[in-house]
Amino acid sequence: MKKSWWLIPCLMVVLVLGAVGCASGGNQGSISITPQQNGIWVTGQGEAMAVPDIAELRLGIETRADTVAEAQTQASEAMDRVMQTLQDNGVDEKDIQTWRFSIYPITRWIGEREEEQITGYRVTNLVLAKIREVDKAGIIIDAVAEAGGDFIQIQGISFSVDDPTPYYEEARAKAVEEAEDKAAQLAELAGVTLGKPTYISEGNIQRPETFRNLYAEAGSAAPAPETPISPGELKITLSIQIVYAIV
Repeated sequence: MKKSWWLIPCLMVVLVLGAVGCASGGNQGSISITPQQNGIWVTGQGEAMAVPDIAELRLGIETRADTVAEAQTQASEAMDRVMQTLQDNGVDEKDIQTWRFSIYPITRWIGEREEEQITGYRVTNLVLAKIREVDKAGIIIDAVAEAGGDFIQIQGISFSVDDPTPYYEEARAKAVEEAEDKAAQLAELAGVTLGKPTYISEGNIQRPETFRNLYAEAGSAAPAPETPISPGELKITLSIQIVYAIV
């Protein structure tokens, strides 16, 4: 017994090491190591001003009649005149798209019967016309208003750019330049040396459209001749996030 007393601490060490080994092995699937995020994180924003070269006109026809057939006939005839007028003024057929067509009953409430009575039907046919000659937008509005007569609906006009790629590139270059300037200033203030970018991410591109409400109800007077339309400018904004290494 005196010769084996020293085996007890050895056995305890073995048991402890074994327990640690088992615990580590049993948790391998749940261990996650998150690397430290080093570097200088900056965000740059760039802007580019674009002159619109596309005008999108929302217009259409709304008719009301005692029967569906009568309302549809009136709407079809008026829309044919509007479509022909658009094409006569240089709007390609592929640039005219129907975006709403509906037929609804017109009702009134009969108090003594406590029920609704159908008094007629309303047909609405609205299209989106893409005008590629922006300078002709006012002339086209006046022409379709005359063609549609009392059934015309002109809801509004918006402006955009057909190919925004050059403006994206301009805004992107400005955003990267601003991010680099910020990173250089931060490195100087912190007394460190700025390294190369290790991460670059482009954020959302803001490409707003200029919308003008030109709504005219069916049955109202047509817009005055030579409707003035000014597209103005669009501001395209782009953001860039860059991480620079510290060396």
